[in-house]
Amino acid sequence: MSTDDMFLTRAIELAQKAGKSGDGGPFGAVIVYQGKIIAEGWNRVLVSRDPTAHAEISAIRSACATLGHFHLTGCTLYTSSEPCPMCLSAAYWARIKRIVFANSRAEAAAIGFCDDELYEELNRHFSARSIVMEHHPMPEALLPLQDWFSQAEHITY
Repeated sequence: MSTDDMFLTRAIELAQKAGKSGDGGPFGAVIVYQGKIIAEGWNRVLVSRDPTAHAEISAIRSACATLGHFHLTGCTLYTSSEPCPMCLSAAYWARIKRIVFANSRAEAAAIGFCDDELYEELNRHFSARSIVMEHHPMPEALLPLQDWFSQAEHITY
Protein backbone atom coordinates (compact mmCIF):
# COMPACT_ATOMS: atom_id res chain seq x y z
CA MET A 1 0.00 0.00 0.00
CA SER A 2 1.37 3.41 -0.98
CA THR A 3 1.63 6.27 1.51
CA ASP A 4 -1.16 8.10 -0.32
CA ASP A 5 -3.39 5.03 -0.12
CA MET A 6 -2.68 4.70 3.60
CA PHE A 7 -3.79 8.28 4.33
CA LEU A 8 -6.78 7.99 1.96
CA THR A 9 -7.82 4.84 3.80
CA ARG A 10 -7.98 6.83 7.03
CA ALA A 11 -10.07 9.55 5.33
CA ILE A 12 -12.43 6.85 4.05
CA GLU A 13 -12.71 5.36 7.57
CA LEU A 14 -13.73 8.80 8.84
CA ALA A 15 -16.26 9.10 6.00
CA GLN A 16 -17.75 5.77 7.02
CA LYS A 17 -17.95 6.97 10.62
CA ALA A 18 -19.72 10.18 9.57
CA GLY A 19 -22.22 8.36 7.39
CA LYS A 20 -23.10 5.76 10.01
CA SER A 21 -23.19 8.11 13.02
CA GLY A 22 -25.74 10.48 11.55
CA ASP A 23 -23.36 13.42 12.10
CA GLY A 24 -23.53 14.34 8.43
CA GLY A 25 -22.73 13.15 4.95
CA PRO A 26 -20.24 10.34 4.25
CA PHE A 27 -17.10 12.45 4.00
CA GLY A 28 -13.79 12.32 5.84
CA ALA A 29 -10.47 14.14 5.63
CA VAL A 30 -6.99 14.08 7.12
CA ILE A 31 -4.16 16.56 6.87
CA VAL A 32 -0.60 15.30 6.75
CA TYR A 33 2.54 17.28 7.55
CA GLN A 34 6.02 15.81 7.31
CA GLY A 35 4.61 12.32 6.86
CA LYS A 36 2.30 12.37 9.89
CA ILE A 37 -1.41 12.97 10.32
CA ILE A 38 -1.79 16.23 12.23
CA ALA A 39 -5.56 16.63 11.88
CA GLU A 40 -8.68 14.68 11.06
CA GLY A 41 -12.24 15.69 10.27
CA TRP A 42 -15.53 14.25 9.14
CA ASN A 43 -18.76 15.80 8.01
CA ARG A 44 -20.75 17.12 10.99
CA VAL A 45 -23.29 19.29 9.16
CA LEU A 46 -26.37 17.60 10.66
CA VAL A 47 -25.25 17.22 14.27
CA SER A 48 -23.78 20.74 14.46
CA ARG A 49 -26.51 22.37 12.37
CA ASP A 50 -23.70 24.15 10.54
CA PRO A 51 -23.60 24.06 6.73
CA THR A 52 -19.84 24.76 6.82
CA ALA A 53 -19.04 21.75 9.03
CA HIS A 54 -17.55 19.74 6.18
CA ALA A 55 -14.77 17.22 6.77
CA GLU A 56 -12.12 19.32 5.05
CA ILE A 57 -13.04 22.52 6.92
CA SER A 58 -12.90 20.68 10.24
CA ALA A 59 -9.52 19.17 9.39
CA ILE A 60 -8.14 22.54 8.23
CA ARG A 61 -9.24 24.22 11.46
CA SER A 62 -7.68 21.46 13.54
CA ALA A 63 -4.43 21.48 11.55
CA CYS A 64 -4.10 25.26 11.92
CA ALA A 65 -4.56 24.90 15.68
CA THR A 66 -1.98 22.11 15.78
CA LEU A 67 0.61 24.07 13.80
CA GLY A 68 -0.29 27.41 15.40
CA HIS A 69 -0.63 29.18 12.06
CA PHE A 70 -3.33 30.05 9.54
CA HIS A 71 -1.24 28.74 6.63
CA LEU A 72 -0.69 25.03 6.13
CA THR A 73 2.33 25.33 3.86
CA GLY A 74 3.82 21.94 3.11
CA CYS A 75 0.67 20.03 4.12
CA THR A 76 -1.32 17.54 2.08
CA LEU A 77 -5.09 17.20 2.40
CA TYR A 78 -6.40 13.67 1.91
CA THR A 79 -10.15 13.49 1.49
CA SER A 80 -12.60 10.73 0.77
CA SER A 81 -14.21 12.75 -2.05
CA GLU A 82 -13.22 15.63 -4.28
CA PRO A 83 -13.64 18.84 -2.25
CA CYS A 84 -16.69 21.04 -2.82
CA PRO A 85 -16.13 24.68 -3.86
CA MET A 86 -16.11 25.88 -0.23
CA CYS A 87 -13.58 23.29 0.91
CA LEU A 88 -11.43 23.77 -2.16
CA SER A 89 -11.39 27.52 -1.53
CA ALA A 90 -10.46 26.94 2.11
CA ALA A 91 -7.58 24.72 1.01
CA TYR A 92 -6.33 27.52 -1.25
CA TRP A 93 -6.67 30.10 1.56
CA ALA A 94 -4.75 27.75 3.87
CA ARG A 95 -2.00 27.37 1.25
CA ILE A 96 -2.27 23.59 1.27
CA LYS A 97 0.37 22.17 -1.05
CA ARG A 98 -1.49 19.13 -2.37
CA ILE A 99 -4.93 17.53 -2.33
CA VAL A 100 -5.44 13.79 -2.84
CA PHE A 101 -9.02 12.48 -3.06
CA ALA A 102 -10.65 9.09 -3.57
CA ASN A 103 -14.13 9.72 -5.01
CA SER A 104 -14.75 12.13 -7.88
CA ARG A 105 -17.38 14.88 -7.99
CA ALA A 106 -19.41 12.66 -10.30
CA GLU A 107 -19.42 9.80 -7.79
CA ALA A 108 -20.60 12.12 -5.00
CA ALA A 109 -23.24 13.60 -7.31
CA ALA A 110 -24.59 10.12 -8.01
CA ILE A 111 -25.75 9.88 -4.38
CA GLY A 112 -27.12 13.44 -4.19
CA PHE A 113 -24.09 15.59 -3.38
CA CYS A 114 -23.83 17.53 -6.64
CA ASP A 115 -21.77 20.73 -6.63
CA ASP A 116 -22.10 21.54 -10.33
CA GLU A 117 -24.55 24.40 -9.70
CA LEU A 118 -22.19 25.96 -7.16
CA TYR A 119 -19.27 25.81 -9.58
CA GLU A 120 -21.47 27.45 -12.24
CA GLU A 121 -22.69 30.14 -9.81
CA LEU A 122 -19.16 31.12 -8.88
CA ASN A 123 -18.34 31.73 -12.54
CA ARG A 124 -21.22 34.18 -12.96
CA HIS A 125 -21.02 37.93 -12.40
CA PHE A 126 -22.49 38.73 -8.98
CA SER A 127 -25.51 40.36 -10.62
CA ALA A 128 -26.38 37.10 -12.42
CA ARG A 129 -26.25 34.77 -9.40
CA SER A 130 -29.30 33.05 -7.89
CA ILE A 131 -28.70 34.81 -4.55
CA VAL A 132 -29.53 38.48 -4.98
CA MET A 133 -26.34 40.49 -4.61
CA GLU A 134 -26.33 44.26 -4.72
CA HIS A 135 -23.26 46.48 -4.82
CA HIS A 136 -23.78 49.68 -2.84
CA PRO A 137 -20.48 51.63 -2.92
CA MET A 138 -20.01 53.93 0.08
CA PRO A 139 -16.97 56.18 0.49
CA GLU A 140 -16.69 55.47 4.24
CA ALA A 141 -16.52 51.74 3.53
CA LEU A 142 -12.96 52.22 2.25
CA LEU A 143 -11.76 53.65 5.57
CA PRO A 144 -11.31 50.30 7.40
CA LEU A 145 -9.42 48.92 4.39
CA GLN A 146 -7.16 51.94 4.16
CA ASP A 147 -6.55 52.10 7.91
CA TRP A 148 -5.61 48.42 8.07
CA PHE A 149 -3.32 48.69 5.05
CA SER A 150 -1.54 51.74 6.47
CA GLN A 151 -0.55 49.86 9.64
CA ALA A 152 3.14 49.01 9.37
CA GLU A 153 2.62 45.61 10.97
CA HIS A 154 -0.46 44.41 9.08
CA ILE A 155 -0.35 40.77 8.12
CA THR A 156 -1.60 39.97 4.66
CA TYR A 157 -3.03 36.55 4.22
